[in-house]
Amino acid sequence: MASIKLVYIGGGSSRGAGTMASLLAHGKEFEGSEVVIQDADPTHLEAVETISRKLAAAQGLDITISSTTDRRAALTDADAVLSSFRPGGFEARALDERIPLKHGVIGQETQGPGGFFMALRSIAVYQDLLRDLDDVAPGATIFNYTNPVNIVSQAVSLYSDRTIWSMCEGPITFPLTVLHAAGLDPARAEVTMAGVNHNCWSTEHLYDGEDLMPLLDAAWEARRDDPSLDVHSRRMLHLATAMRSVPSDYFQYYYFSEDVLRDLRGRPTTRAEDLLTALPGYWEHYDEQVRAEVPALDPSRSRGGIHELELAIDVMSAHFNDTGARLPVNLPNTGGFLPGFDDDVVVEAWCTVDAAGVHPLPQKPLPHSVKGLVQQLAEYQYLAAVAAWEGTRADGLRALAANPMVPTLAVAEELYDEMARAHRHYLPERLLA
Repeated sequence: MASIKLVYIGGGSSRGAGTMASLLAHGKEFEGSEVVIQDADPTHLEAVETISRKLAAAQGLDITISSTTDRRAALTDADAVLSSFRPGGFEARALDERIPLKHGVIGQETQGPGGFFMALRSIAVYQDLLRDLDDVAPGATIFNYTNPVNIVSQAVSLYSDRTIWSMCEGPITFPLTVLHAAGLDPARAEVTMAGVNHNCWSTEHLYDGEDLMPLLDAAWEARRDDPSLDVHSRRMLHLATAMRSVPSDYFQYYYFSEDVLRDLRGRPTTRAEDLLTALPGYWEHYDEQVRAEVPALDPSRSRGGIHELELAIDVMSAHFNDTGARLPVNLPNTGGFLPGFDDDVVVEAWCTVDAAGVHPLPQKPLPHSVKGLVQQLAEYQYLAAVAAWEGTRADGLRALAANPMVPTLAVAEELYDEMARAHRHYLPERLLA
């Protein structure tokens, strides 16, 4: 089994304990390894480290665990970097969600203006992170979960020689929404998705080896007026049958934008504001587990559950243990393996992962009915990465205006300047108005 030095950047977050529990559930695959949990905020590092150490001891694992706020020291001689951090915390996310609503635009964590400004903040940190890696761990591979993973990967891939593989469970979980809405058994379905992160569609969709679409058509006719079907599931089933492809859940923000905007504006709180209210309860639970002889994380009281970032750990294990596992990964479209997208655009596709790296499986093109929107999002992704890495306000404005959620140039200008002011402490001076 692989013996590596893994550095977990952002490990003091509310997801930290669940991520370490997930890693240690795979502990036998990493026997003899060293794990360093790093976070810029020392407040909760000790709790995450203590829970992790106790879990490792209870499982009899030969894994050394430590924590530090010193990123450069943590990264020294690293083989793998697991990246999952949020500059500005949930307070910044709340601004990303709240400010666009004032301008008649959906506020969302990774999509639209909210996702754009999260990308600017994340990439500013990544530039320093890469400088440290170049100095102290030039051979380390990055396994990225820092959002928006597609724009972060796009920037790192364009401007450095660093190997970065970004992960998201979407291609695994998105089909479940439609299948459950249709009353179908996911175990009998084979749905292959591709596109850009959070915006992928099925290029092949089978059920018992036959085309899935006739079954979805029948389910839509039977359930379109079914009051027991929740609104989101109804939207996704409707979208799948209309576009003849299984969608990412995030396409609700584009194909049902007026309904979603109306719903968001009618809520008293945003998702981030709800999470800020829930955070003390998460840490109360973690503090209880610090005092337990053998920690037992409660999924209902843990941020995101207890199997956080597990896809990144699966990819890491497949690479360092040379398993050849089939997994979805975000990586540059080198050689144009996904038809319809430039070679240097980061796309999301199913791959095999082994010691030599990540190898995209043969990809079918996206259906014409959905390709245009994904291509537009890919172009926005590219512009956003360039603006974040080396751009000015003018570059950022062009990127934001290219986002399909932003209706006009005037709205883009107003949004950019207000959000840049709100996030000025996390942005380089060149991006400020």
